[in-house]
Amino acid sequence: MKERLQKIIARSGMGSRRTAEQFIRQGRVMVNGSVVTQLGSLADPALDAISVDDVELAAPENKIYLVLHKPPGCVTSLHDPEGRATVSRFYDSIPERLYPVGRLDYDTEGLLVITNDGEFSQLLQHPRHGVEKKYLVKVKGVPLEAALKRLREGVEIDGRITSRAGVRLVKKGVRNSWCEVVLHEGLNRQLKKMFELIGHPSVRIIRIAIGPLQLGRLPSGTYRFLTKAEIEAVRQCAAGAAQKTPPRRSPRSRQPSRPASGRKAASTQRPKGLSSRRPKNYR
Repeated sequence: MKERLQKIIARSGMGSRRTAEQFIRQGRVMVNGSVVTQLGSLADPALDAISVDDVELAAPENKIYLVLHKPPGCVTSLHDPEGRATVSRFYDSIPERLYPVGRLDYDTEGLLVITNDGEFSQLLQHPRHGVEKKYLVKVKGVPLEAALKRLREGVEIDGRITSRAGVRLVKKGVRNSWCEVVLHEGLNRQLKKMFELIGHPSVRIIRIAIGPLQLGRLPSGTYRFLTKAEIEAVRQCAAGAAQKTPPRRSPRSRQPSRPASGRKAASTQRPKGLSSRRPKNYR
C-alpha cells in the first residue's frame, strides 16, 4: 500500500517526520534508484526500494497481533532484573520480537495484547484514545452501594482524582464478592488502591476486555491471534473514543466570598412547611 515517503522513513527509525522531510528536500532520498525531492511523494515499502544516503530501508516486518491470557505470577516485560518469570515465555516460539501493550501487575491476570505494531499499541495505550478496560475484581466483604458510588464518581489516588468509572456489584458471597469495573485510564495499581480506599481490599483481579477485544474462554497461559475484524474494530473504537473523552472529577473548591455590601444579606433558610453471570465460574 502506498504511503507518504516521510511517514515510511520515520517509521523505519531513521528520524522524525520532520527530519524525513529534510532528507527529502536535501535530495538524500532515493526510490527505485531515482532521487525524490518532492514532499508528499508516495511509495510502497513492500514493493519499492527506498534508501536514505544510499542506505536502503529494511523491508517492513511481519505484523503480529496476539491476545494472551496472562496468568498471575509473572511480569509484563521482556526481561526482569529481579529474575521473575516474564510473559514472553508464553509466546517465545514466535520468531518476531513482540512487546506487551501496557502492563498488568505481577498478581493480576487476564487479557494482554502482544504485538510488534507500534501504531496499534498506541491506539490501545494513549489516553486521548480512551479505550476502555474491563475487569472482574474479587474483593473482601460486600461493598455497599454508597461505596461503589464513590468509585464511580472518582477518588483521590496519589494526589490525583481518578476518572469516572463503571462499577457494579455482580455477585455477593459470604466472605467475598465480585465487582465489574470499567476504567478509561491505567494508574499504577489503580484497582487495588480504589478498593482499599472503601475498605474492601481486592483478592483477585482479572482483565476480561480491552475495547472490543474479549478474553472469552481462552485458557490461562495461552494465546490466540487477533482476526482482521478485531484489529479493525480496535482502530474504529480508538477513533470514536478520541472524540469523547470521559469527564474527569476535579477536587471541590470553595466559592470565593462576596465582598460585604451595605444591604443586609437575604436569609437562605427555607420557609416552614416546604418540604452479570460470569463470576459464578470463578472461585
